[in-house]
Amino acid sequence: MVNKEYVHILLDLDGTIIDSGVGVTKSVQYALACCGIKETDRARLNRFVGPPLKDSFMDFYGLTEEQAEVAIEKYRERYVAKGINENRVYNGIPEVLKAWHEAGKKLYLCTSKPEIFAEKILEDLGLTRYFDFIGGASLDGVRNRKEEVMTYVLNRAGITDRRSCVMIGDRKFDILAAGEMGIDSVGVLYGYGCREEFETAGATFIVETAAELTERI
Repeated sequence: MVNKEYVHILLDLDGTIIDSGVGVTKSVQYALACCGIKETDRARLNRFVGPPLKDSFMDFYGLTEEQAEVAIEKYRERYVAKGINENRVYNGIPEVLKAWHEAGKKLYLCTSKPEIFAEKILEDLGLTRYFDFIGGASLDGVRNRKEEVMTYVLNRAGITDRRSCVMIGDRKFDILAAGEMGIDSVGVLYGYGCREEFETAGATFIVETAAELTERI
């Protein structure tokens, strides 16, 4: 069953469509090592899945802005070579995307991952055909935060009625950005966030599985 209330569906990538944990954390680990920091705690590394890299390097490891820029360069060095292929699609997601597409929903990717990386990942996984637009961060850092990417996607898609939109993501950053934009939001518990995080951020509703998405949207 597909809910007709929402026409425009914005989706996060990491932790929502794909589990990119291995590729992201190994690339972060490599970047930190290049900066003289040894990190083996997977839970600490997992904090990098979702948020903008620059903020994470500065907030979690006290890097200066200049050091964070160097860390990002090193991260991308490994990510382009290996990390971009170290991910998997969450169970049920292809079926959900297909159902929405066939029901006439408009799908937009809205990710803090660089757009060129997101495009390649979706293409390699055979999911590009379901999306009307793929929006991501710019490599130069001008478009980086989730609210900036969301504004970019809405403008490129020509969406004016935000009541017809919903943002789906696995971290508070997705929920908070949607709230700033006046858009409803869904927190998915199969990713890297938790119920308390979504409730505090003000998610419109929360789902536990990918299959539950088509029951609610």
